[in-house]
Amino acid sequence: MHDDAPDGGHPDDADSGDDTDETVRCWLVERTYTDRGLVDTVYATPDGSKAHRKQVSTTIMRQRGVGTTAAVDVDASDLEPVDDGETRDRYASEVERVREQYGPDDEV
Repeated sequence: MHDDAPDGGHPDDADSGDDTDETVRCWLVERTYTDRGLVDTVYATPDGSKAHRKQVSTTIMRQRGVGTTAAVDVDASDLEPVDDGETRDRYASEVERVREQYGPDDEV
């Protein structure tokens, strides 16, 4: 884990304050492929307390030449609370694992 961020957090994580003008670095914690040709992704904050869900067509991803990255910057106002404690813990563990293996812009 990196310790060179000013607040002691990870240097790749943006401010996670509640100011709606801020963006928050979120990391991939779930990816599911549906039988309808969609990719459901969940990105979570490093502590697992908030998440952003996104659904994208695999066809559009291929057409645009985009993949799923290890991290995305999300507007704080677009984050939803993760109420379940087990899910929060699982997300936090997965964020740590992904952060250790990938850079924010790496495709996973």
